[in-house]
Amino acid sequence: MPEKNIQEIIQASFTKILGHDDFELKNETTAKDIDGWDSITHMMIINDIEEKLGIKFKLMDLMGLKNIEDLNHIISSKLG
Repeated sequence: MPEKNIQEIIQASFTKILGHDDFELKNETTAKDIDGWDSITHMMIINDIEEKLGIKFKLMDLMGLKNIEDLNHIISSKLG
């Protein structure tokens, strides 16, 4: 799946879970950059992405996430 499509899915999950779109997701975006992105909403976003793409993240995958670029890479690797 092209990175652009992955980014669109990530954006849609963030918008759905956070209930607003007052942000721009860039590769360097972290939780500090977006209002409402905390540990609970993080897991809800991850779950939404898993459901949309039919993938499962491992705990070690999630523990290493630092920013949106990391999330993109993990999703790309899971989709093969």
